[in-house]
Amino acid sequence: MEWRDQGVLQAVRKHGENSAIIEVFTAEHGRHAGVVRGASSRKMAPVLQPGAQLAVTWRARLADHLGSYTVEPLRSRAAAVMADRLTLSALNSICALLAFALPEREAHPLLYQRSVTLFDLLGNTEGWPLAYLRWELALLEDLGFGLDLRRCAVNGSRDDLAYVSPKSGRAVSAEGAGEWADRLLPLPLCLLGQGPAPDSEIIDGLRLTGHFLTHWLAYSLGNKPLPAARQRFVDAYVRHT
Repeated sequence: MEWRDQGVLQAVRKHGENSAIIEVFTAEHGRHAGVVRGASSRKMAPVLQPGAQLAVTWRARLADHLGSYTVEPLRSRAAAVMADRLTLSALNSICALLAFALPEREAHPLLYQRSVTLFDLLGNTEGWPLAYLRWELALLEDLGFGLDLRRCAVNGSRDDLAYVSPKSGRAVSAEGAGEWADRLLPLPLCLLGQGPAPDSEIIDGLRLTGHFLTHWLAYSLGNKPLPAARQRFVDAYVRHT
């Protein structure tokens, strides 16, 4: 069994004396693990950093075996990410959420492209927090838990959308919310493509996506807690503001 692909390195864990088991989110084979021999060598150790873009070849005797990887570096993102604690925590959150949410060996081509774009933005543009927030929405949508932010769930209006129902995930206008507004989740305008994305809206957006990541996605996976790396990123972003 053999295939070639490219992907983003998600995780590395030591395996024996000199090897490591790596997990790569690949374009055509999804989240896929394998063993890298000589991973602790001077040549390989700098390559095997989370967020690195790799060309990989996977081989195994049978399809359901763990198998082994040979890897070639395509692009390192360490310089852009490692210099800043906030971008590093964002990278760790992305990797942790992908490992938490994606079934192994199941292709998710659209989410893969969105993830690569986000990894490339981290540390390279001021707009990456909004891209991260939109990526969490894309993660929910790709896994069947998309929110409906197109029109008000109460009166069908596309205007003055201000909230999201925590139960249905549908947008609600200020008029439609009425006396129930305090029971709804704020809908940041930046998620509607309106205006800039100030820190306060990013924080509201992270609370919004966090609610559905917890109550919809994590619940569907056996009500497991979200990865701690995600909350560490949110906390770091709040402190940053």
